[in-house]
Amino acid sequence: MATAQLETIPVGPVIELEEEQGIDVAIQEPAKVILFNDEIHTFDEVIGQLIKALGCDVAKAESLAWEVHSNGKAVVYQGGMTKCVQVSGVLEEIELLTQIEV
Repeated sequence: MATAQLETIPVGPVIELEEEQGIDVAIQEPAKVILFNDEIHTFDEVIGQLIKALGCDVAKAESLAWEVHSNGKAVVYQGGMTKCVQVSGVLEEIELLTQIEV
């Protein structure tokens, strides 16, 4: 008769914190995409690109475009670095100026 063996399946990373050993733990904040105002693009161009980059509705894109225009810049997305790079890349397709901060 065969004996069944149990297999351990990892369900995620296990992190052990040991302060006594002097291990530094960095907590990564979500990254942010900042869009800067310019005098080249029209509101319609910026709104269209925000909709394309963020998948948001027109009202949200208009609100963000107005914030960028009024303040010179605005955080238009906050989240994981991979998605921030994607959002920034789409905005930069029409040469909008962006920056990613962590």
